[in-house]
Formats: sequence, structure tokens, C-alpha cells
Amino acid sequence: MTADEYLQSLISKYRASTGQGSPAYSAGNAIYPIIQQWARAQLREVRFSGSNAKGTAIRGTTDVDLFISLKDGTQETLKQLFDMLFNKMRNSGYSGARKQNVSIHVNHNGIDMDLVPAVHLGGNTEDHWLYVNKANRERTKTNVNDHVELVRNSGRVNEIIVTKIWRKNHNLDFPSFYLELAVIEALKYKRSGLAVHFLAVLDYLSNGFSSARFVDPANTTNIISDDLTYVEKRAIASQAGQSRRQQSWGSIVW
Repeated sequence: MTADEYLQSLISKYRASTGQGSPAYSAGNAIYPIIQQWARAQLREVRFSGSNAKGTAIRGTTDVDLFISLKDGTQETLKQLFDMLFNKMRNSGYSGARKQNVSIHVNHNGIDMDLVPAVHLGGNTEDHWLYVNKANRERTKTNVNDHVELVRNSGRVNEIIVTKIWRKNHNLDFPSFYLELAVIEALKYKRSGLAVHFLAVLDYLSNGFSSARFVDPANTTNIISDDLTYVEKRAIASQAGQSRRQQSWGSIVW
């Protein structure tokens, strides 16, 4: 088995199923009535976002990201909406619901789900305000449609999936969109095979990554690389260096 074939076999093993009839799709449909009841007339739409929509989702991580778009002109603040959705999920039987950076995490029959409430800015764009559950930050503006299109059209979906498998193998704290942007940057102008590309990703993560600045392509004032501390970035860089020095593929990613 060649290195490329080995990595392709890992992609087949880990890649999460999506689309109609998949567990993720069924979980989204099951939880939709609760969201609808919570949002009422303020609801604009609910759609799959994140790794599931980008085609980069793997098993064993969050299976579903649901983006909850509310109409502009809502009466509540972003924080109030965030807290209200959290309370709604807790009161609807999801006792394990927890607040994350911009989402509410719940588990539905074994399917991990991140619910992202957002308020549409109005007009013809898909720009939204999101509440940021962090000290000294109240909100951020972004466009998740732009995120999805950027990744889906990057030509690097397989390399991103392998990098997410590697992240899972080594239990690294590396937010998905940040990881996706890093892989795309690492492979800029590169045209070779999957294995060579993944080694290039490890080289980049071990060397230039820690000091690189990544911004949200939908809002350049939103600094994606600020989502991790320097210590957390160095942990990723250190593991990438260790993995790069391994002599067998089975010791790098599995």
C-alpha cells in the first residue's frame, strides 16, 4: 500500500456521512422543532454549517453544526438570545447542554451537535452577528456561507480531513476553521500527492504556524488566530514536529 493509499483508507474510515438519511441529518431534523418553538416569529432559517456543510467532518468529533439565523431587529441582546437558547435546550431534556465559544453544545441520541444562534444584519448579504462567550468580547460579525464556500472550493478537502484525523489522534485543541485555514495556507501553490501535501502541512504547523496571523475572510477585524493562546499554538507545533520525525505512516496518523 502506498502512502497515498494509506491516507485515502483513513479518509474512508473516518469521513462522516452527510445528507438525507444520515444520522447527522436525522438529528438536525429532530431538534429543529425545539429551535422553531424557541425562536418563534424571529426565526429566519436553520441550516447545516461547519464541517458538515464543508465536507470535512470526521467521525468522533461534533457531528452537526446548526446555524440558527434570526431576523434583524430582534428585541433581545445577543447575550440574552444565547442564554435563552441554552435554557431552552436544558428545559427540553438536554441536561448536558453546555455553552461554548459561539455555540450551545448538545447531544441528541449519541450525535454531538453545536447550535449557533446568530442575528442577520439585514439586506441582501448573509452577514450575521454572533455572540462571543468570552471575556472582553461581546460579539463578532461573520458570514458562514463564505466560510463554507472557501473550504469546499479550496481543493484541499482531503488534506483537511487527514489533518483533522491527526488532530483527533493526538487530542489537540485546534478549532476547525482555524485548522482549515492553516491547511489551505500551508498548501498554497502546491500540486502533488496527498501524502506529500500532508507532510507539507506538518512542516508548516511545526515552523511558521505559531506566529502566523489568520483573519476571518468574511470580516478582517475578526482574528481567527486569537482563538488559541501562544502556548496552545506551540503544543500543535510541537506535536507536528514530533509526527514529522516518525519513520512510519502508522506512527504519524492512524
